[in-house]
Amino acid sequence: MKGNILIADDEDMIRELINITLSKEGFTCFQAACAEEGLEIINSQPLDLALLDIMMPGRSGIDLLKDIKQVTPDTTVLMITAMNDMDTALSCIHNGAEDYITKPFNLDRVLLTVKNTLEKRRLILENKEHQANLEQKVREQTEVIRSVMGEINLAYEHTLAALIRALDAREKEVGSHSERVMAYTCLLAEKAGIGPAERIIMGKGALLHDIGKIGVSDNILLKPAKLDEGEWYVMRKHPQIGYDILSGIKYFTGAAELVFSHHERYDGKGYPSGTVGEEIPVSARIFALVDTLDAMTSDRPYRKALSFQAVLDEVVRCSGQQFDPGLVEVFLSIAKEEWEMAAGRKL
Repeated sequence: MKGNILIADDEDMIRELINITLSKEGFTCFQAACAEEGLEIINSQPLDLALLDIMMPGRSGIDLLKDIKQVTPDTTVLMITAMNDMDTALSCIHNGAEDYITKPFNLDRVLLTVKNTLEKRRLILENKEHQANLEQKVREQTEVIRSVMGEINLAYEHTLAALIRALDAREKEVGSHSERVMAYTCLLAEKAGIGPAERIIMGKGALLHDIGKIGVSDNILLKPAKLDEGEWYVMRKHPQIGYDILSGIKYFTGAAELVFSHHERYDGKGYPSGTVGEEIPVSARIFALVDTLDAMTSDRPYRKALSFQAVLDEVVRCSGQQFDPGLVEVFLSIAKEEWEMAAGRKL
């Protein structure tokens, strides 16, 4: 069976002639003498094509065309019209008809037009199905890629956390200094009005701020006494070493900026570049404050942890020198409890 066809025409002889011609070719035909009968067939049968006479009693073939396009838009429609009604036939095409057949017609011509029209419909539907399948495959592959990228990012995070804990342990840090300053950085950045995407980058930079110390020997890094001038020269290289490690990795491009500048001071007396004021990346200016918070509130071999109030006093004292005055105001506005919640420990 080649397909289902509706023949809607108020002339019985024309309907029957078309029906006989198409049925011989294997098509299943449904006949309607008016638009109302045609609509009943549309609602009860799946149709591939409809042949509609424009002029029928009651509702016209144009009305039936509109019904078909509303109910089953994939059904192809051919209009049947008299030679003197060409303008109406052409307007039907604007309403969704594929083509028109003029009366009086040659049955062989009708058959050829029907076959060509259905072949075109078949190709269009196949293309639609292919497009739908392709879009579904794209969606599925996108989900796979998104899932894989999520797993890769998670692996990055776990690897980084392990690496940083190892670095902290190398310096005999209690707990995880780097993870705390990451949390502090994100908190202060949020309070300073910095958006989520940029905060994530800053967090990575804070976590990795001391990665350059990989290039500093234990003799210097763990020396219990004061460093001499030559040793300080080596120690001050760690921001550059860290930057060099990260800057070639696209994933860490933004984070590398903080790593390079995390020992700069607002007054220009920091290192490695002696950058001044707001020329220092905002991520590094934020980090300077939170690094001081964590350093002062952590135990050291030579002293016990200082109080939170001592941190506030130090931040106020060094505002405009070590620290950005604008960020100091934001820092001071954050309650002790919020800092504790970010770090997961009491201050």
